[in-house]
Amino acid sequence: MKNKFTFPIVASFFIIFMVIYFATHPSYEKSLQAKYFYEMGEYDKAYALANEAFALDLYNRMASTVMAQSKTSLKYQAYINEAKKYMKDINQIASKEKISGADRAKIKMMSEIVVDSYTKLAPSVITDISLVEEAKEYHDNFKKLLEKVNK
Repeated sequence: MKNKFTFPIVASFFIIFMVIYFATHPSYEKSLQAKYFYEMGEYDKAYALANEAFALDLYNRMASTVMAQSKTSLKYQAYINEAKKYMKDINQIASKEKISGADRAKIKMMSEIVVDSYTKLAPSVITDISLVEEAKEYHDNFKKLLEKVNK
């Protein structure tokens, strides 16, 4: 009978000890905050906190993982922001009554930049799927636009 209760008590004590350790150890505390910001989509804050946590404890795998994932997500976010900026510029050019050869060259150059930049992105298993899908959508749209401009 005593054996039946010993394991759950020891396991509970071990879990409580781990929770206290993670909550009070500065590196793991920052890691948990970084994970929270990552999940909320604030990748810059997540990267900064994970980087701090990793600097405190080089063996903190959670900090290392969040830092790597935040860096990947920041690349996707930068790609999407660049694509939005170029799309805005292209829409301004397209609103003109007559599109000159120089304007066509600008559109082609911006489209090539967005299409080529997409190949440098490499998602991982836990990269936010909405970022990956939005980046792919911009890539596909600019690829179609590039095909039209090249005709």
